[in-house]
Amino acid sequence: MNLWLRLLHLILASFFRPRLDPVHDVSRLSFRVWPHDLDTSLHMNNGRYWTLMDLGRTDIMIRSGLWRAVFRNGWVPVVSAGKIRFRRELRAFQPFHLETRIVTWAESWVVIEHRVLARAKDGSPIVSAIALVRAGLYDRRARSFVAVERLFGEIGVHAEPPQASPEVAAFLAAEEALKGAT
Repeated sequence: MNLWLRLLHLILASFFRPRLDPVHDVSRLSFRVWPHDLDTSLHMNNGRYWTLMDLGRTDIMIRSGLWRAVFRNGWVPVVSAGKIRFRRELRAFQPFHLETRIVTWAESWVVIEHRVLARAKDGSPIVSAIALVRAGLYDRRARSFVAVERLFGEIGVHAEPPQASPEVAAFLAAEEALKGAT
């Protein structure tokens, strides 16, 4: 139930937050680790990170205005690959922030970076986890993924994809290699 409440809060709050340019802006969401987010080691469950990252991608979709085209066309968000690196644990009741941004794209997919940030005792930010996700929007009627150019066109954005950083290029290469695994 907590995830539905977090989603509802995200949707309602998006009406009062500024519009996002998905190519240049970063979504920043604030959370707190609640007892139902914990695993048996009493830190945030690794699966919960992925679930909260769904909210970061949803925030970009809502605040960029893309959600209108998604609903109008019956498109479905699909994650095809993900890689996460855990660096520091998050404990019960600890506040943290999730930063989500699109780092590059091609044909019909985007690569999104998620950063989970907590605070050190001196107040400086600490990266608790960082993840890369390859995702796209699937058109069930056309039985194909929607071209990124069309997605961006729906919200009036026209941009060339940034060159992939070395870690993003390695992530994409690993994903391509896994496609061929049997």
